[in-house]
Amino acid sequence: MFISSNFDSGNIEVISCEVIDDGVGKIQLHIRKDAHSEFFQWFHFRLSGARGVRCTLKILNAGAAAYPPGFEDYRVCYSYDRDSWLRHPTKLEQGVLSFDFKPDCDSVYFAYFAPYSMERHHDLIAKSSQSSLYSHRLLGQSLDGQDLDLLRIGLPDQNENKKTCWIIARQHPGESMAQWWMEGCIERLLDADDSGTQALLGRCNFYLVPNMNPDGSRRGHLRTNAAGRNLNREWIDPTMEASPEVYLVKQAMNETGMDLMLDVHGDESLPYCFIAGTEGLSSWNENKQAQLDFYRTTLSELNPDFQTEKGYPPKQQGQANLTMSTVQMADLHSCLAMTLEMPFKDTTATADEKFGWSAQRSKLLAHSCLEAIQKYLVSGLL
Repeated sequence: MFISSNFDSGNIEVISCEVIDDGVGKIQLHIRKDAHSEFFQWFHFRLSGARGVRCTLKILNAGAAAYPPGFEDYRVCYSYDRDSWLRHPTKLEQGVLSFDFKPDCDSVYFAYFAPYSMERHHDLIAKSSQSSLYSHRLLGQSLDGQDLDLLRIGLPDQNENKKTCWIIARQHPGESMAQWWMEGCIERLLDADDSGTQALLGRCNFYLVPNMNPDGSRRGHLRTNAAGRNLNREWIDPTMEASPEVYLVKQAMNETGMDLMLDVHGDESLPYCFIAGTEGLSSWNENKQAQLDFYRTTLSELNPDFQTEKGYPPKQQGQANLTMSTVQMADLHSCLAMTLEMPFKDTTATADEKFGWSAQRSKLLAHSCLEAIQKYLVSGLL
């Protein structure tokens, strides 16, 4: 048997991997920390040579991870073909995450969530470029020398009354569901046969950053970039030396302005889809609350996976954390800016025993989010 992780987004350290006397595979592992950081939780590795062998896999340092409750009632993702990712039960005892698994094939992949590789990212950018609705701008490069891609999607007209919507995803690279969401968003926006999309693009131009953190994504990080920076705490004064991703995107945002912003994330612990607003801003008022309430309520009516009862408690007015993307940009541009959260586990009210929260459900939620944006734009609240 052999454990490997030297591939895009791979992360694991092998403590031991052996078949013991009774023919059972005993595998002990550690999750590697993000570079220059104490964060860790994302894992992605392959088990080879264990077809038909009953294996016990243990991640020994799970209890010391960034969000240990994220491993409670958690079902690991596994795949034989790296396309379909199924779920398998685990247990967390005394800080050790363990599960028993008997592979049906010579190799099987395990991951914290369905991975979204940088190769798939490049395929998404290339495929999108074939649409007349699309234009691409290379904002610059990351610390590891990877491209930071900005997509603009809009109808080729000169309607000066159009609104500007920015959507960014995967500031935290381990939250791969965010880029699955973005794939669904881009596919829907580029669907020239969809009348709803055409109506939306008649009112709004979209600026999309599908992956804010390419270095962390490729390195197998949970939360940080190559310098160990949590990008969603860099928005007050980003630098090219420590967080060029935020520096370049914020610069582009200030060039275009914005009327609406969505930052797409995943939450390790909470088994819900929900939206966090910017209620902590000093400028928060009844109109801003009405905008936020309308969007959240509309989205809950459009998609049964989204709900409004559970989520992060709103901050008191005047206590906003301006280092965060949505708070910073809502303050600068006086617009509705929201953070969308999806679960690593599953939604409790609409649970899926086979797949849990999945890439496909993330993509479908993106479709609903776009429909909610269309309804918001015609609501008269903007």
